[in-house]
Amino acid sequence: MRPIFHGASSRRWRFVKLDGGLLSLQITPDFMREPPMTDTIKLAGVQMDVTLADNAANLDKMMQFVRETTSQGADVTVFPECALTGYCFDSLAEAQPHAETLSGPSVQKMQQLCQELQTTVVFGMLEQAESGLYNACVLLDPTGLAGSYRKVHLPYLGIDRFTTPGDQGFGVFAASGTQIGMNICYDGAFPEAARVMALAGAEVILLPTNFPPGAECMAEFVINARAMENAVFYAGINRVGTERGFRFIGKSKICDTNGSVLAEAPTEEETVIYADLDLRRARRKHIIRVADQHEIHRFADRRPEVYGPVTAAKHHTWEDDPRQR
Repeated sequence: MRPIFHGASSRRWRFVKLDGGLLSLQITPDFMREPPMTDTIKLAGVQMDVTLADNAANLDKMMQFVRETTSQGADVTVFPECALTGYCFDSLAEAQPHAETLSGPSVQKMQQLCQELQTTVVFGMLEQAESGLYNACVLLDPTGLAGSYRKVHLPYLGIDRFTTPGDQGFGVFAASGTQIGMNICYDGAFPEAARVMALAGAEVILLPTNFPPGAECMAEFVINARAMENAVFYAGINRVGTERGFRFIGKSKICDTNGSVLAEAPTEEETVIYADLDLRRARRKHIIRVADQHEIHRFADRRPEVYGPVTAAKHHTWEDDPRQR
């Protein structure tokens, strides 16, 4: 077996390539995460409007929000998908001038603020790289760039019509005393993504989103389901406002490890939601409801030997994509 991708730390987990080209997640004692650093954190989700193609204005707005959330005791502040750039670009050429590298000016300015305030921030952006233009999000803490993620599942909508599919898998990153995984918007509709991160040790999964009309079920139910099925804290942080005729529905939400709502935002308003997370709950996958009579284990009860078709190569005609990218 040949390792082809490592998570945030090669001591925790890795993907390996098996015969036939299938991917397998390998977790061994040498790859398990370090001991947890803290038991509780305060999470803030900023539901905000964004100005298309105005990185400077959006960054300034985000930085003001970070000062507000930090003053309220937040350890981690999460912003929506493409919060730096906006989403509804009509071409790759239009979007490219607003894309930045992970060492670009916006990331550097936000990281300096994280260092000043001793806090952690996640926000969405367009990442320019040699391999393409990516819908991405970054995880910044007082020490620098703690992690990043490139959107894997791309709908035929907005900038995602032109971006390159994410090529780095689903990493798990240490920040603010916990283990954080990240997806973006449409990724949340694919349960495999959250499961990979939960198996790799994620205690908190963050989903910056741009949910438009038609995604109400995602906002109202799927966030809860991803939290419950993986026994993790899961936050879907959406934007509001209208961009080139597309309205965004808000409904940002933070759910606990049972899928219960800890905090939820209204539909149309800019607002900040907060939740205190007891991380010990995410580390406890063995759930005892009635001792020796009703016990479940979210991971030990899995049957991966019968899940083969989930990761098999596409072979059904209904999986063909008629859309032109």
